[in-house]
Amino acid sequence: MYSLYKKNEIYFGLVWVIIYCTVSVFIRDKFGDQSIIMLISLALIAGAIGIFIKKHHLEEKYGLNKYPKNRARYLYFIPVWVLTTGNLWGGLHLSYSGIYQVFSVLSMFLIGYNEEVIFRVFLFKAILKKDGPAKSITIVAITFGMGHIINLFAGQRDLETISQIFFALAWGFMFTIIFYKSKSLLPCIFAHGMIDAFSKFSRNNQTFEGIYVIATIFVAVFYCPYLLKLKDKKD
Repeated sequence: MYSLYKKNEIYFGLVWVIIYCTVSVFIRDKFGDQSIIMLISLALIAGAIGIFIKKHHLEEKYGLNKYPKNRARYLYFIPVWVLTTGNLWGGLHLSYSGIYQVFSVLSMFLIGYNEEVIFRVFLFKAILKKDGPAKSITIVAITFGMGHIINLFAGQRDLETISQIFFALAWGFMFTIIFYKSKSLLPCIFAHGMIDAFSKFSRNNQTFEGIYVIATIFVAVFYCPYLLKLKDKKD
């Protein structure tokens, strides 16, 4: 993997996207996201990623060694933290019972970590070197959003998948710009993990789900331009 990384970081990032999407869809389809198999599979991917980054001393390059010090510049990420609670707006309800709920929540946090590192770090950093920020942010955000179309193969409904794609697009732009401007991936990992974990405590309420998607897109439309206007400086 390191030889591919050194030779072509874009291909390296795409290989990780393919590995992650293939494994996650297959395991979720066969065993469900509440299974210990899903949890172990995601943990193995996260472990492999972590070992690679640690072994090759890439923590600073990938923004994994610090949290932004000057949080006020980013409005303390308040728009993001508010939106992370969106899955709870329609009420609380456990998706599973007992230990299976624990497995599913832990899996969601691992999904947050894996997807942020693979999309925001491996892919974005590689494209950024070649094409600059505007094109890189757009490509990665769209790739992240469209990547959720794989949920169709896991049995998800068409309309639900389309809604999720737009939802992921909005988050894709926010997360990528936050990482680009703050040079830290940690806020993105925390927020992504919370969004996914809270989905396992969400009551199925289509009205509130629609409100959440619209609210996320609305905030992204205003928050992303604000972040992009910030002058680059060390945190």
